[in-house]
Amino acid sequence: MSLIRSMYSGTTGLQTSGEGLSVVGDNISNVNTVGFKRARANFQDMLAETVAGGAGLSQIGRGSMLANVEQIFTQGALINTGAVTDLAITGHGFFVVNGTVNGVNGNFYTRAGQFHIDSEGYLVNPNGLRLQGYPVDESGQIQGGVTDLQVPTAPLPAQATETVTMSINLDAREGTNTWNINDPQNTSNFSTSVVVYDTLGNSHRADVYFVKTANNQWEYHAVVDGGEVQGGVAGTLVEIDSGTLTFNTDGTLNTSTDNPVNVTFAGGAGSQQIAFDFGTGTAAGGTGLDGATQFADPSSLVTVEQDGYSTGMLTDITINSEGEITGLFTNGEQRLLGQVALANFRNERGLRRAGNSLWIETDESGMPAVGAANTGGRGSINANSLEQSNVDLANEFVKMIAYQRGYQANSRTITTADQMLQEVVNLKR
Repeated sequence: MSLIRSMYSGTTGLQTSGEGLSVVGDNISNVNTVGFKRARANFQDMLAETVAGGAGLSQIGRGSMLANVEQIFTQGALINTGAVTDLAITGHGFFVVNGTVNGVNGNFYTRAGQFHIDSEGYLVNPNGLRLQGYPVDESGQIQGGVTDLQVPTAPLPAQATETVTMSINLDAREGTNTWNINDPQNTSNFSTSVVVYDTLGNSHRADVYFVKTANNQWEYHAVVDGGEVQGGVAGTLVEIDSGTLTFNTDGTLNTSTDNPVNVTFAGGAGSQQIAFDFGTGTAAGGTGLDGATQFADPSSLVTVEQDGYSTGMLTDITINSEGEITGLFTNGEQRLLGQVALANFRNERGLRRAGNSLWIETDESGMPAVGAANTGGRGSINANSLEQSNVDLANEFVKMIAYQRGYQANSRTITTADQMLQEVVNLKR
């Protein structure tokens, strides 16, 4: 009977309105969930029934049904947190985390970037799942192969100084001199100093004296106090490097030579050589301007660098938009520690929710394309930030009203059909 059928149609309307309200309730409950993506209930009519009558086909629908619940991956607003390990993605992509969730072990995907460093140095989310990325080799180069990202918990080993690079101008107006290591101040034209490190990371002061020996030609002598050298005598200078600098008539460097010697600093340090670099002369194909020059200006040190350092502990990290993690150490050194990986999917709406702000891949989503941020259509990474839920409360409340009215209307269909059936029953009286 059509009245019975109308009651069942109304029942499907009640069910779909209730299911739609459940989706809205889930969205609203996650309005403050970091990285949450709202869902949308999609409805469709049920298979119609064909009835006889009139010209052509006459069809009566059998109500409505929930077709699917679709995830909407629009961008959420970013908020600044001030925590360097809080990460947010602008654009497409998901963080990859690895671990066990509800008995399932493997990779999971998330937009919630609330990470912290655990006791073992791993970057983990609140559930202890480890953030995935690319490690670095001993030379600091990013390596292929995604793995757990870990920052060092052990001290950065000391590195002995091997090269000192100086940019300096030597006054062309100076007169010539004759070097005497026992009277360095009076037998040199200019001097400067630099801190160098031994194999244990101990610092030592090295003085560098420059002596003009002829027009356009200088010598340099790098010395340390004998008390800092194994077998040396305090107060007596020990030469650790020397060489010559020859200049062109326009003040540019023509050639340079250096003769570093083996030196063993006191206190158990190992043997080492320290070479001094004054740039590439014109004779070697350089400009002659990137290191030592000889212009008619007062002698002065422009810049000095050396490649040694003492041992240091990690004090902080920074993460750039490409996801590169740089460590800052107590000895002033900076080291690239790794790079955060992002995953893209052909159909991100095909991902399945796994709870805990996580998704897992499905046949519908396709396999993840994992790579670095800002490559292959992947978004950029924002440190010190989190992505808020993309739920629009105003829109959800409007939907709630619509579902509520739909529920009321469908219930009215059922009560009306019931009243009509009651009239049919009363015909027998």
